[in-house]
This record gives sequence, C-alpha cells and structure tokens, in this order.
Amino acid sequence: MTPELRDRLGPFRDTAIARGIPAEDVERWLDTARPCATLSKDGDGPVVGRFGGPLLLPADVPDPYFPFVASIDLAALPADATDLPLPTDGHLLLFAFPEGDGSLENMGEVVYVPAGTAVTERDKDSGDLFEVDEFRELIEKFPQEELRASTDVSLPYHCAVEIPESPYSRPLPGHPRSEDLVRVWDDTLDDIAGDGPLQLGGYSSEEAVYLDPVTTVVQCAVHTAQEGRWPGGGTVSADVADWVLLADWNPGIDGIEGATVHWAIQREDLAAQRFDRTCATVFWNP
Repeated sequence: MTPELRDRLGPFRDTAIARGIPAEDVERWLDTARPCATLSKDGDGPVVGRFGGPLLLPADVPDPYFPFVASIDLAALPADATDLPLPTDGHLLLFAFPEGDGSLENMGEVVYVPAGTAVTERDKDSGDLFEVDEFRELIEKFPQEELRASTDVSLPYHCAVEIPESPYSRPLPGHPRSEDLVRVWDDTLDDIAGDGPLQLGGYSSEEAVYLDPVTTVVQCAVHTAQEGRWPGGGTVSADVADWVLLADWNPGIDGIEGATVHWAIQREDLAAQRFDRTCATVFWNP
C-alpha cells in the first residue's frame, strides 16, 4: 500500500487513539489495510467497465449459467488500485444471481477474456433462470451503466473468528481490540473511502458483519468440491488465508435490499488466472 493511502487512514487512527485504544493495537490494525478499487457511475476516475451491456465471449466458452453482472476492462484499471495479481489487460466478466437461501451453493462465476481474443455476442437473456418469472423480473432490474474507478483503502469489517468451543468465537488473532477497531472503522470510513456498488479487492462487507464473509465462500467451495462439482477437480483449501476477495457487489435492487454478492478465489488460482475456479455466495436477510 502506498504512503498516500496509509495517510488517508489518519481519521481512523486519530479516532481510535482518542477512544483509548492503545497505539500499538491501532498500528497493528493499520498494517492489515489493503488497497481496493471502488467502482460507481459517479466520480472523476477513469471508466473501467460497465454494469450490463453486450455479453461478449470467446466461442469455446460455454454459456454462463448465472446472469451477467458487469465487465471490467483491466487495462483501464488504475495501477496499484488493488493488491491482487490481476492480469494487466483483457476483460473480467462477473456473473451472479443475488438471491441466497443460506445454503452452501455457489451463486456466481467469473470469466476472464484475454486481450485480443476473438469474441461473439451471446444472448444474455436466456437460460434456466429466465424460465422462472420472478427470477427473470429480478434479473431485468440489474443495473445498466458505465463504471468509473477510484482507488481506495480498506480495513476489515469483521472482528472475530470461529472456534469449536464456547463462546464459539474470539477476536481476530493478534488483535485483542478488533471489535473496538471495527467500530471505529464503521464510524470513520465515510471520511476515508469512497462508496460504490462494486468493489475489487479489499475486505468484504455486508449488512451484518461479524465473521469474514469470505469464510462462507470458502465453505461453499469446499462443499462444491466434496460433491465433485469443482471446476478442474483437485482439492480446495478450507483455510480462509489461502483465499482472497475478488469482488463485492451491492445490487441496490428493490426487493432484495441489503443483498451482497461476494466473489472469492484461491490465491494460487488467481496467480494462475484460473478464474473458472472462483466461487460466490450471497448474503441476504429477507
């Protein structure tokens, strides 16, 4: 993370210390900060993609099962906007259905289209989900607009990890004041980071955060692999440290207010550009 982004966290640091959190705890927490890209229709950043638009895919890529959400032009993404080892060009296409029933079912996918690849336009308004009236009505509400990127900084929104015995959770390892620090972040982030419906990298957020939302994505991926449905086969790590948030999406659609989609990927798969091994979950409290 650049010194400029760390400097932006000054309001967080000042507020935390003013609330009596020891400086050493604050500095350890600041060391967890990650750069991220906030994507929205507003702002003066570069246009890096769009919600919706034509679905352009190589001929050998099967029709995605989930609805098309957004396309990101990686060459237009500002340098160091995230700490993810993303390709430097080409397009990243995000797909998801933003309803969830709490089961460990994958609700999205990601396709990477390298620069220069021949593509053809697909019918994005077809597939099994479109056969269900209520699903089709929801998909037709997906946003359709250009996305501009701003480089932001992200701190954890979650403060605990699960343990097998009572009280069944504890503060994040190495951060005994994690709950207090998350509360400070919640109170100061509007003065530090931008706000947009789509985020690349950084930390996951949702309507009610206690544990890292990526943990649920990992559980979903492990479940998928155990059922023999993991792309390419092979093992899937159950250690959340081996995974990273790829993107978060807050649809802002009437009828599913508060829903959030989390796409996550194993670090080794990201390095190998195995975006077909991305997994997605949806948090929604209807």
